Amino acid sequence: MRAIIVDDELSNRENLQHLLQTYAPDVQICAAAEDVAGALKAINLHRPELVFLDIQLHAQSGFDLLKQLGDISFEIIFVTAYNQYGIQAVKFAALDYLLKPIDIDELNVAVNKARNAISQKRNNDRLNYLLDYLKEDKKAIARIALPMFSETRYVNIPDIIRCEADNTYTKFMLTGGEEILVSKTLKEYADLLTQHRFIRTHQSHLVNIAYVKSWLREDGGSLLLTNGTKVPVSKLNREKVKDALAGN
Repeated sequence: MRAIIVDDELSNRENLQHLLQTYAPDVQICAAAEDVAGALKAINLHRPELVFLDIQLHAQSGFDLLKQLGDISFEIIFVTAYNQYGIQAVKFAALDYLLKPIDIDELNVAVNKARNAISQKRNNDRLNYLLDYLKEDKKAIARIALPMFSETRYVNIPDIIRCEADNTYTKFMLTGGEEILVSKTLKEYADLLTQHRFIRTHQSHLVNIAYVKSWLREDGGSLLLTNGTKVPVSKLNREKVKDALAGN
């Protein structure tokens, strides 16, 4: 698997290359670059199957690189120390990312996903979705990508009634009665959907306020949704939920 590393710190490039040589020897590093211009040259020259891309590159970003490319035929694993907007954009597009310092287990998981995607020769629709996200005001984004076992579903956020934790999975309940099971935690989606008027009512429940019909005083407090579902409200979250329903 031909790969390129794009990172503005030499030590980071060397560390990632060492980790790949040790734990993923089938990943052949064809080139490394420290900025957008160098990355463009390396990609055009080597035609990689995988690019490890730092979000912040000196005065530019990895997103600036993507915007200058035409069709993106390779997989991307983003690497970053921390960038709130950047990570949020990547999560909305259901793309893989690694936080520095890189965890070996997370590196192996991300590389395995890239291997599978490359072997199946799927079009990287998630990258196109990411670029669409970056073109728009993030608050105006109306869809989210949900990675399922055999596909990635693009769901209109207003069609999500609620989300429920199922161990390390999250179950999405949509209008029309459809349910989608995603292999990510509820906390990750709670962080993403808060700006779209979702409220965490309980450690296992995330609710779209638009579908709340009434507050029930039974059992210390619960919400009745427009589809007839009752969702518990924990004592810890009670006041926060009441404030959200009141529009505070």
